[in-house]
Amino acid sequence: MTIPIKNKDGIAKMREACAIAATVLEALKPLVRPGITTQDLEEAGRDLIASYGARSACYGYQHGSRRYPAHTCISVNDEVVHGIPSFRRILRDGDIVSLDIVVWHDGYVGDNAFTVPCGAISPAVEKLLRVTREALELGIRQAVVGNRIGDISAAIQAYVESNGFSVVREMVGHGVGVAMHEPPEIPNFGRKGTGDKIKPGMTLAIEPMVNLGGAKTKTLADGWTVSTSDGAPSAHFEHTVLTTERGPEILTIPRPRAA
Repeated sequence: MTIPIKNKDGIAKMREACAIAATVLEALKPLVRPGITTQDLEEAGRDLIASYGARSACYGYQHGSRRYPAHTCISVNDEVVHGIPSFRRILRDGDIVSLDIVVWHDGYVGDNAFTVPCGAISPAVEKLLRVTREALELGIRQAVVGNRIGDISAAIQAYVESNGFSVVREMVGHGVGVAMHEPPEIPNFGRKGTGDKIKPGMTLAIEPMVNLGGAKTKTLADGWTVSTSDGAPSAHFEHTVLTTERGPEILTIPRPRAA
């Protein structure tokens, strides 16, 4: 499938959608603390998205016969992605919480994610978060005009595996724009020099999902939540990136706080 190239107007609208998504995510991070529920985070995220005149791209998203029932995806510990918020899920010291915020605004989608420690976490899990975030940075550096998508994938995989962790293979990054998922798929594993050539005006959601244990995952009975098969913790970091002749530009940057 052809990878959409955004024009000047589309890029401007992507900047706004991504800024909103990033600002909401940034506001949710400090709310992660022991004793609150993931539903508390969901309600805060829902209200923040609405306050910017946007709407959740997750709420009602259809996969097969199921529609996602929440405005945010909140995944805890061994949950990789698509965790459904609940009053029953109370956060505890030592948890890690992946916040995935995707918004629609003026016809375009902004998509980003961040894994937040809840209280004090173990050194091994702290390293997992650091390596996943650094893998995202290395992947973004490869989103250069003239490179190929496989260059992003290979950079992420090499760094993650050199640190003793596993990349999830069932879920991948993707193009993003007028739809939440556009071509191309961006796996977190692969070979340099393969895949579609990167051109100016692409908007790519690059998102390493990295497991402390093995790479295998399973989908829970709710039909949405994906967790590690071995129960080991998983981390998820994501930015939406614009490809330009000057190099990759991260669009999911929070708005400055008012003085």
